[in-house]
Amino acid sequence: MTQLTPRPLDGITVISLEHAIAAPFCTRQLADLGARVVKVERPGTGDFARGYDQRVDGLASHFVWTNRSKESLTLDLKQDAAGGILESLLAKADVLVQNLAPGAAARMGLSFEALQARFPRLIVCDISGYGEGGPYEKKKAYDLLIQSEGGFLSVTGGPGEDEMAKAGCSIADIAAGMYAYTGILSALMLREKTGVGSRIDVTMLESLVEWMGYPMYYAYDGAPPPARAGASHATIYPYGPFPTGGGGTVMLGLQNEREWALFCEKVLLDKSLATDERFSANFKRSENREALRQIIVDGFAALSVDEVVERLEDAQIANARVNDMQGVWDHPQLKARDRWREVDSPSGKLPSLLPPGHNTAFTPRMDGVPGLGQHTGGILSELGLSVEEQARLAAAGVV
Repeated sequence: MTQLTPRPLDGITVISLEHAIAAPFCTRQLADLGARVVKVERPGTGDFARGYDQRVDGLASHFVWTNRSKESLTLDLKQDAAGGILESLLAKADVLVQNLAPGAAARMGLSFEALQARFPRLIVCDISGYGEGGPYEKKKAYDLLIQSEGGFLSVTGGPGEDEMAKAGCSIADIAAGMYAYTGILSALMLREKTGVGSRIDVTMLESLVEWMGYPMYYAYDGAPPPARAGASHATIYPYGPFPTGGGGTVMLGLQNEREWALFCEKVLLDKSLATDERFSANFKRSENREALRQIIVDGFAALSVDEVVERLEDAQIANARVNDMQGVWDHPQLKARDRWREVDSPSGKLPSLLPPGHNTAFTPRMDGVPGLGQHTGGILSELGLSVEEQARLAAAGVV
């Protein structure tokens, strides 16, 4: 279907030397806004995230999530013949994104300094684990390792010494991808004012540490950090998951004394608890959380999830169901807001969530997930290479 209204990044071309999650998540969002994203992949194998699993009709779950609406070009950047192809692509590009191994892009002559003289309007976004300089510059960085270095693990999980837990999604990669995405948008705006490109240096460590601001300041100047509290809140109570009858679980959160009184009256059906000295202020409820938890668990034991949620809604207490993944796929709110679309893929049609942040002025781009090298021939033809030249490059393993 032809797009009738312009998208914010229509006409912007992004070349991405990307793998795994951080850079692909960044560039997929640029594609959502209309940018043309050319994903450069290794011939034969491609982005190694293609092989993480086969859960989506034979495709990898991470790859499907982060790579729709892109063009896949296979190109062996270690071969000399690839250099001219990449040079031709960059001559027409607005943005280069890379999250190769530390120092790899610079060794290939793809640092911002090396490129700026030839392509003064080119924006270069480098994504790495730890960034240039410092003792960790060349240290390998994967999501779990950054969660550890950035302090996330120390405040996540249960209270026991061996109960720390990682996030269930690639939170450090996502953080870096988001800052790369917004950094590129701001660099495009800056280029409108200056006429020249700029470099964006994004690290996974700095991105995640920014998100750790609350626990860091809570532990300011040597103070004890927030205690690990599982799915409960470390300092507010009751705030977390509670079992109901029939094996269900409800998540609830109280923020103030007015809500506490309503919770006692309308949910636990015991107004006297509101003035119980053990629970008369948040810090007391937090200190006595084991006793209060038992009261709540006993009160919910004869009720179903639906019945507990009904009481919480009546009392205007914030609450949520603890959904599994199927519950999210089937979520009534996402369905009611018509947030799902279908996109093409090498395995056929797949459901795909519209990007968050609906803008009424345009429709996000929701094109297919590319097969490895799916667009190589078309891109090389755009660059003026004949069918015979393309065949020779393919035979030599360049593409």
